[in-house]
Amino acid sequence: MSQLIAEFDWSTTPLGPRAQWSPSMRACVASMLASPVPLTLMWGRSGILLYNDGYARMADDRHPDILGMSAFDAWPGAAALNRHVVESGFAGQALRYRNHRLLLHRREQVEEAWFDLDYSPVYDENETIVAVQAIVLETTDQIAGERRLSVLRSVSERLVAATVSAALGSMVNTLSSEAEIDVPFATALVLDAHGSLVPVASYGAVWLGGSVPVSADLAADGMPAQAEAKGLVRAAFGDGVTRVGSVDALFGALPATASGRAFMLPLTAIGTTVGVLVAGKNASFARDTRYESFFELMARQFSASLGVVKALQEERERARTLTEQVEKALGERAVAEAQLQQSQRMEALGKLTGGVAHDFNNLLQVISGNLQLLTADVAGNERAEKRVQNGLAAVNRGAQLASQLLAFGRRQPLAPKVVNVGRFVRNIDDMLRRTLGDGVEVETIVAGGLWNTSIDPGQFENALLNLAINARDAMEGHGKLTVEVGNASLDSEYVRFHSDVLPGQYVMLAVSDDGCGMTPDIISHVFEPFFTTKPEGRGTGLGLSMVYGFVKQSGGHVKVYSEPGQGSTVRLYLPRAYAPEQPVAPVDTTAPVRGSETILVAEDDEAVRETVVAMLLDLGYQVLKASDAASALTIIDSGVNIDLLFSDVVMPGPLRSPELARRARERLPDIAVLFTSGYTENAIVHGGRLDAGVELLSKPYSREALSRKIRHVLNNRAQAKQAVSDVQGAWPVIPAVARRADVLTILFVEDDELIRENMAELVRIDGHAVIEAGNAAQALALLEQQAVDVLLTDVELPDLSGLDLARRARARLPGLGLVFATGHADVGHRDDAAIADASLLRKPYSRAALNEALARAAGRD
Repeated sequence: MSQLIAEFDWSTTPLGPRAQWSPSMRACVASMLASPVPLTLMWGRSGILLYNDGYARMADDRHPDILGMSAFDAWPGAAALNRHVVESGFAGQALRYRNHRLLLHRREQVEEAWFDLDYSPVYDENETIVAVQAIVLETTDQIAGERRLSVLRSVSERLVAATVSAALGSMVNTLSSEAEIDVPFATALVLDAHGSLVPVASYGAVWLGGSVPVSADLAADGMPAQAEAKGLVRAAFGDGVTRVGSVDALFGALPATASGRAFMLPLTAIGTTVGVLVAGKNASFARDTRYESFFELMARQFSASLGVVKALQEERERARTLTEQVEKALGERAVAEAQLQQSQRMEALGKLTGGVAHDFNNLLQVISGNLQLLTADVAGNERAEKRVQNGLAAVNRGAQLASQLLAFGRRQPLAPKVVNVGRFVRNIDDMLRRTLGDGVEVETIVAGGLWNTSIDPGQFENALLNLAINARDAMEGHGKLTVEVGNASLDSEYVRFHSDVLPGQYVMLAVSDDGCGMTPDIISHVFEPFFTTKPEGRGTGLGLSMVYGFVKQSGGHVKVYSEPGQGSTVRLYLPRAYAPEQPVAPVDTTAPVRGSETILVAEDDEAVRETVVAMLLDLGYQVLKASDAASALTIIDSGVNIDLLFSDVVMPGPLRSPELARRARERLPDIAVLFTSGYTENAIVHGGRLDAGVELLSKPYSREALSRKIRHVLNNRAQAKQAVSDVQGAWPVIPAVARRADVLTILFVEDDELIRENMAELVRIDGHAVIEAGNAAQALALLEQQAVDVLLTDVELPDLSGLDLARRARARLPGLGLVFATGHADVGHRDDAAIADASLLRKPYSRAALNEALARAAGRD
């Protein structure tokens, strides 16, 4: 610069020829030239520029043209600043600027630059201000680097999205707020399921390119400008290499700082290209190689963020302060403790109510039994008969309360069946409307493709009725009730906030009303027994408790949504069942059946024991009695003949009832066992279901229910005994009935596995083909698959009566032979023309009787 200044014709400037410069001016210029720091002198009030080598490098292609020019003309973008500096300097003021932004025309364009600037006045030998000296340190690289690093850091810190599309949207939002200088416009595209890159987020300019098919050759020669630009996007996606090109055809009006060109940056997640970021270039930085490297770094940062979102979240978590971690841990602990306390409270209430229900059921059994025994004594006395019936009605109401207590305590023995809840709800729709009254509008919504669930149909019906009645009361008898049934999947995120449920697929029943709604405090207590917001005398507070217990015992989940004045919705989530739907068996209403067998009654409650003994004696049975399991075992060991053990489940003493039953069968292999209880604990019920092979009669029970159950258990045991005897004697003796030339195909339907296996084997020995089914649903499915000559079915099946099964079977196969196996003398089939010709096979039946019945049914007698 020394030579340039020496050779420059200064006579053309206000400074005049160099030979005429004052000594102080020469000294000042020499000092400036010797400095390693970029310096310039703005001489005189016109600001004539003299500068050193450092300043010349900053001026880039503007040097040496600006030497000797006025600073105001040399740098038009900084003219206002320079005038202010000169005026302040000649006024004796020094100025300082840090990271000051200027728009400079250099490198053949207007570009942004940042500087640290220090200005001070220059005095001559007469202490007169003659110039302003400027120290000019460019900080553009530092500022841009920090800004761009901040962008990359923000992308990482703010990325909390769970999907690629959402993550790209978050990234673009970050660019728009923090990188608009470096990236004046951008659009992110992500690969969709149809094989196209679809725009998900933009800023700075409107994207006009639509979607970009990744399989089409859009970059072919001669294609329109937009297609050619799309081809660059597609190529970047296809080979994972950054492309640069014109994108004017893909965007609307571009920002003033944009160059019209953009980077097409391929974005990857865990090694797979998932999208493209079209990032516009700032015209000011067009020739800056560091600027271009920023885009490559941005693409790598975006790709890394897409693939390691979870890792970045964990990193941010570790970056939190120890105080925040402690507060979070304490908060989680408080929530966990609250959930545990609620769970323990509900469990304690469950145990309490279960115990109360047990004692209550024993009292009800005594009252019910004596009232039923009294019925015969007051026969013909209309007034007395009415009082007995009123007493029995009160017993039934008490039994319902006890059942609700047991349901809440999850101690109610369930008899689950695979049910389609939508069909079930439609079947009871009329009953629901009658129960709620004309003032309540009922709307039922059942989703298509509904899954099955395994529940106790009777308990489910009670739960739905309780929810509907509660809703009616909340609406004060007038409003709209909506019953909705659909499929639902509860994911791990939902389960994280509801610890009492497992993730999986559920059938959801929602009951909604537009009533008064509930506050959060009421919702927190709504499932507790005896809690009610109704006026005294209008509710027991057990309805929702029963619903809660039933759903929990069924492996489900309950959720309440409500706000004051906005109504309420109660949702029941019942686990999905993959088995086919089972028909619901009709209620048995046949008259009491008498008998003469010997029954051992084991019951610790004296009043209950005496009542049941009297009922059994009245039914014609011989009765022995014991006050506990140990006493009952002593009677069994005495060698007296006993046909059936009728034992309470919960009795005092070291010997439990299930163990008594096991020992009784060891001593008397043919003894039948029937349990009774008002509270089973976990003795014979596990997972809410009766153990396999266990027969239970729940307290309180009627004389009719007792007689039917006793007869059912005795008949099944007798049939099993007969079957074993016949099979044991089948070989090598030839059957009493000669073998037929024609072989029958027999469908044998029996729920008692022992009877079914033994009798099926016996029929096979007689030369027939046997197909076995344990219930009506299995039997109907088998009838669809192969031809059958005779249907041999038990009348009392778990899912459908044998009579209904026969009617359905005859509808499919009109010529099908029918045989009913039963312990009753008559099952009422003669009154139905469709099945009137069926043969009746009384339990226990012999091998010969079985063969005769089969022959009659097949028309071969």
